[in-house]
Amino acid sequence: MEKTHHIAILPSPGMGHLIPMAEFAKRLVKHHPISVTIIIPTTGTPPKAQISVLESLPEYIHHMFLPSVNTEGLSQGARPELLISFIMQSSLSSLRDALISLKSRTNLVALVFDMFGHDSMEVAKEVCLFNFLFFPMNSMALSFTFILPKLDEETSCEYKDLPEPVKVPGSISFSGRDLMAPVQIRTDEVYKGYLLLSKRLTLLDGILVNSFEELEEETFRFLHTGAAGQTPIYPIGPLIQSAPSNGLNPHDCIKWLDNQPDGSVVLVSFGSGGTLSLDQIHELALGLETSGHRFLWILRSPDEKASNASFFTASSQTDPLGFLPEGFLARTVTQGLIVPSWAPQIEILNHKATGGFLTHCGWNSTLESIVHGVPMIAWPLYAEQHMNAKMMTEALCLALRAETDENGMVRKEVIEKVVKELMEGYEGKKISQRMNELKVAATKVLINGGSSMESLSKFAQQLKK
Repeated sequence: MEKTHHIAILPSPGMGHLIPMAEFAKRLVKHHPISVTIIIPTTGTPPKAQISVLESLPEYIHHMFLPSVNTEGLSQGARPELLISFIMQSSLSSLRDALISLKSRTNLVALVFDMFGHDSMEVAKEVCLFNFLFFPMNSMALSFTFILPKLDEETSCEYKDLPEPVKVPGSISFSGRDLMAPVQIRTDEVYKGYLLLSKRLTLLDGILVNSFEELEEETFRFLHTGAAGQTPIYPIGPLIQSAPSNGLNPHDCIKWLDNQPDGSVVLVSFGSGGTLSLDQIHELALGLETSGHRFLWILRSPDEKASNASFFTASSQTDPLGFLPEGFLARTVTQGLIVPSWAPQIEILNHKATGGFLTHCGWNSTLESIVHGVPMIAWPLYAEQHMNAKMMTEALCLALRAETDENGMVRKEVIEKVVKELMEGYEGKKISQRMNELKVAATKVLINGGSSMESLSKFAQQLKK
């Protein structure tokens, strides 16, 4: 297929940002006469995992690295959100040069950026390009983002102190404490940045959402009928990586799963960035043990300060097995498998032995679970995960909630109970049935004539105007 148009994609740092945008690029070039350059901001030598993703991309998807940003001016241990924002803002000048160079040798028509890259709107306008936001979360979070400017005007206190819940149009209501992390401290630079993004939504040429109509029907209906002003909304999900089909050199955990009964194993994973405290690791270990159900736990070393401490480094700096309760590994040797730091999550979810997923409710992981029809236990940690968890448990009935106590701890008794209910209880069976229905729906939206494929076609048509 001859490629008549070219777009640039600007992901912010972090594998969780790169992967869905790379999947979007793959789907776009496969089905439309469009080629892509992925432009990567850097702070040094790119991580091996990032290079691996980029080098695996098919023909017509190119990549280029922007000059390294010096982050020495930031305080050591700066929060990931502040570090990402600093990198993106510091890369604007080199981004401008890259876009001008691209436009001189291709029919470059648009820049697609994510939530941390919205300052690049002005650069794109200078180069006469369409501006598109790639929204990696769900339409519920987007609907909330649209109402944030009004909420900001009408509220004098911190949102966590609001006496009444916040109604998200087209979705459910959320207590102020459950709202996404970027809006929790209104004097914070992260909040100011997110508020600015929310005010810019109506200035965009379109918003690409990693979700699908059949999953969030009411919310998309709201967004399509005036909430977004004249900004087109394109539901193009689910965008997730595919499990390898060749079966060569399987990870040891896949070999272990091959020997387990169908639907018997609970995957325990908190995503590429999630960490727990030492006390919480102990509670989780003992809860899994007393549940009596098989488990596969991707374990990272504890962090007492931040639940997203592994955001930039998926691997643990020390051996996480040393932090488990004494005797735990010996007692559970036939019940479970502990995998330090990383395991192929999509392959595990795709395996017939996997029957449940204890997850942090990051949207990528949530979509992966839906696509593979695996019922969930919701254990949110940071970002918008508390909103996702409430949506999954209360609005969509796709998960059970691992409830915390007054100290924010999920106790072993709660873990034991919720695992048993998911794997053998009535509520677990209802969730499994609902998951199977959505698994089918998630497949249908990606065939010719499916809602997400039609939405992608509308986006491609807009590029030709």
